[in-house]
Amino acid sequence: MSVNSVIKRITTNTLQDMKMRGEKIAMLTSYDYSMAKIVDDAGIDVILVGDSASNVMAGHETTLPITLDQMIYHAASVVRAAKRSLVVVDLPFGSYQGNSKEALHSAIRIMKESGAHAVKLEGGQEICESVARIITAGIPVMGHLGLTPQSIHKFGTYTVRAKEEAEANKLKADIIALQEAGCFATVLEKIPAKLAEEATASVKIPTIGIGAGPGCDGQVLVIHDMLGLNKGFKPRFLRQYLNLFDEINGAVKAYLNDVKAGDFPDEKEQY
Repeated sequence: MSVNSVIKRITTNTLQDMKMRGEKIAMLTSYDYSMAKIVDDAGIDVILVGDSASNVMAGHETTLPITLDQMIYHAASVVRAAKRSLVVVDLPFGSYQGNSKEALHSAIRIMKESGAHAVKLEGGQEICESVARIITAGIPVMGHLGLTPQSIHKFGTYTVRAKEEAEANKLKADIIALQEAGCFATVLEKIPAKLAEEATASVKIPTIGIGAGPGCDGQVLVIHDMLGLNKGFKPRFLRQYLNLFDEINGAVKAYLNDVKAGDFPDEKEQY
């Protein structure tokens, strides 16, 4: 029997127990009440209110433009729907990189104003001071290593990270540092599967992979990608479970045609 099936609310402790038991952790993004309600009802362990909302909800090219206020708005909407899932919220670019005091202030705002259960920060040893400070306030922190989208202008590409030995060694050191700083889990994004497996085995905290192979303790996808709402976006790591772009497009066209033809509403659809 899975941990998920017998617990009322998933917590950080639940995820740790799942790693110890060898039960995989399933995480998906959500950004609004309606989608989060569906995801939570389906039994997803963790809902990530990702700064990917900047891309899929607002149409920005990168995750950088989304603000702390906007992240709080999305997070509060998701929290109102989530009855069982653990809700983790990204600290957006510019809300924690300055110093640990700013990071703590941003994390407190997210927790107080949205009701979320944890926050997520990108980076390794360079953010450990901020991680530790946030945790001292009783706020759980999830880390994020590998491809870190908030650093896109530094790297200049969304290609696979840590293929070279030096960067791979840094990632191994970073994940241990994040564990020691108090992170309850870490996302590993777009790194070689072998490295992800080694990093996962090196720590006691769960790892959640995206484009990092099956050796992680769990997996995460952006829900718009998984449902096929983003037409044309099909990276190697993505398994698309539906093609909602075409399904919704077809429904809209059918409605359009019915209205134009005077076929909607009919006699049964009026008072």
